[in-house]
Amino acid sequence: MDIRQAKDQIKNAMTAYFSKDGFGNYRLPIEQQRPVFLMGAPGIGKTAIIKQIAQELEVGFVSYSMTHHTRQSALGLPFITKRTYGGVEYDVSEYTMSEIIAAVYDEIERSGKSEGILFLDEINCVSETLNPAMLQFLQYKEFGRHRVPDGWIVVTAGNPAEYNRTARDFDIATWDRLKRIDVEPDFDAWHAYAVGAGVHPAVLTYLDIERDHFYRMETTVDGVSFVTARGWDDLSSMLKLAEEQGIAVDELLVSQYLQDETVSRRFSAYYALFTKYRSDYQVDLILSGEAEQDLVERAREAPFDERVSLIGLVTDALDQAVRAAVLEEKAIGFLHTKLVELRDGLGDGTPSDVSRELSGIAAALSDTVRSERAAGVLSSERYFVYERTVQLIDGFMGAASHGEGLSFDRVRELFAQTADGLDGRIAEASRALEGAFGFVDAAFGDDQEMLMLVTDLSVSRYGMEFINGHGCDAYFEHNKALRFYERGNDLVQRIGRIDLEEE
Repeated sequence: MDIRQAKDQIKNAMTAYFSKDGFGNYRLPIEQQRPVFLMGAPGIGKTAIIKQIAQELEVGFVSYSMTHHTRQSALGLPFITKRTYGGVEYDVSEYTMSEIIAAVYDEIERSGKSEGILFLDEINCVSETLNPAMLQFLQYKEFGRHRVPDGWIVVTAGNPAEYNRTARDFDIATWDRLKRIDVEPDFDAWHAYAVGAGVHPAVLTYLDIERDHFYRMETTVDGVSFVTARGWDDLSSMLKLAEEQGIAVDELLVSQYLQDETVSRRFSAYYALFTKYRSDYQVDLILSGEAEQDLVERAREAPFDERVSLIGLVTDALDQAVRAAVLEEKAIGFLHTKLVELRDGLGDGTPSDVSRELSGIAAALSDTVRSERAAGVLSSERYFVYERTVQLIDGFMGAASHGEGLSFDRVRELFAQTADGLDGRIAEASRALEGAFGFVDAAFGDDQEMLMLVTDLSVSRYGMEFINGHGCDAYFEHNKALRFYERGNDLVQRIGRIDLEEE
């Protein structure tokens, strides 16, 4: 199966394992909670999807690579203790707690999350001395005398032997204790993730043209040459930073991520052409609906590669616009919830100055950011929502009159002004959608370029959230199969943006 299907399967298993009966006990005994084993080539996103699942389920996450562990570090170190049996005292061997299990307890103490995922990577590469202990661990979740805490699910992963010379096959007794999922590289599954994650449009459009360059692994006389999904993802991040900082992007840089001479050379040439298209086509004018007719004509007459690049530029700029609007809306909705909680907590005795209470909310959110980041479960969306909420609260406090307290009535006014600003951002994103569809329709009609635009919007999480919430007639017109999405209510109805007096 592909990585997207694997994620769904694992998330379903985690949901089942976390289910409890009416007495608060886990319905599936720990011995029957088979660890998931992800078998797949390196760099296809195995670790990434496990972290995403932990983020989406809002549970703890601890990750370990098993390649460096010995029997002593996994099971703990032996020590001598004294026990009395039948009135006779004996020296008895005990073991300290496993480093791995201790890390789970550390995470519980630090994050306060009693449920989580313990991810053990490359378990088919453990040393011979540790292998027997792994069999016990996979069945009973125990290393030595210490067990993984109830509520923590074990997920494992490994590479096939052809990708890792230290990997070996398990025996039947081991396989019979695992939920095995074989994962294959799949461009369409990665593409859906990449659009939602904001992968650089040059990467997306290049791979739309050269799909067989998405994942390659080849042994040559000069060694192994390879390209992985991880390499494309990391290259995308570097491209964005290089463009922001004015760093040259050439084959020397690209080859550090795409370790295949042919692919790195061809992508480098394509990227140079892509940057030319970006300067030639004025995408901001396209999204504003002000593109000149000669730009429409050039797009219509352009060769295939150029048209693909242009659609990539348009969808990337469009995704940034709708993403910004959706995230801002989420942050303001979250702030509204916090302000309602503050109002309800104040009751009838509303003080003339709520600065201390607002500072407490901001401090608690900053602590949450640090805690979730340390645990590796802070999603980019939650990071933005938390930090933007803190920023807005700081702005409210900074807007207070000098020498006077900040009343809740004043906070209500400032919040209303902030929500008004959100209206403008939503309107701007709506215009961008209209401009993009208008340009593509004028240049290409309902041809494959329109299909690319509609498809990218359909797999974009923020694109669909925005369209579902605020509508886009052009999208539904060109994608009649998706007419079941309904336009959401007005912002005022959906988050009660101004009325903090009644709920």
